[in-house]
Amino acid sequence: MVILGIDPGLAHTGWGIVETRGSECRARAYGCITTTADEPIDMRLGRIYNQIIDVIDKFSPEALSIESIYFGQNVKSAIPTAHARGAAIVACSKAGLTVGEYTPMQIKQAVVGTGAADKQQVMYMVQNILCLDHQPHPDHAADALAAAVCHANLVRTTSLGKGRIQL
Repeated sequence: MVILGIDPGLAHTGWGIVETRGSECRARAYGCITTTADEPIDMRLGRIYNQIIDVIDKFSPEALSIESIYFGQNVKSAIPTAHARGAAIVACSKAGLTVGEYTPMQIKQAVVGTGAADKQQVMYMVQNILCLDHQPHPDHAADALAAAVCHANLVRTTSLGKGRIQL
């Protein structure tokens, strides 16, 4: 299964492509879509949408795993993040991808083993789980790969629970 993970943000939207075969999980590609505050919102969202479409066209994922919005103390950042998240989801919907949504805590739990993990721990575990020879950067791309790994784990666990192994 090929999974597109997305860590949404208006300034930085991380993306990562993970391919699974049985219990093996490998990164195929990752990156970050960057927009700047001096650009109009429609242009920023259009860039996110178009670049996600390009990633989908290039790697043909079957599923999307996207981080849900968490804004903690900073409510002001939630709306721009929601806009970016919406642009990414619409691009994936247009391509017919199934969608899995996970909280940051669920993703950290799936990758590190604790929902309280910090960014360095997530990057370290993503590197090890995906057998990369380096830590993925920027951290938005690492978070996107982590989201994809989280979805892969859930799909595999669900398949095992139903008595069949996802290949």
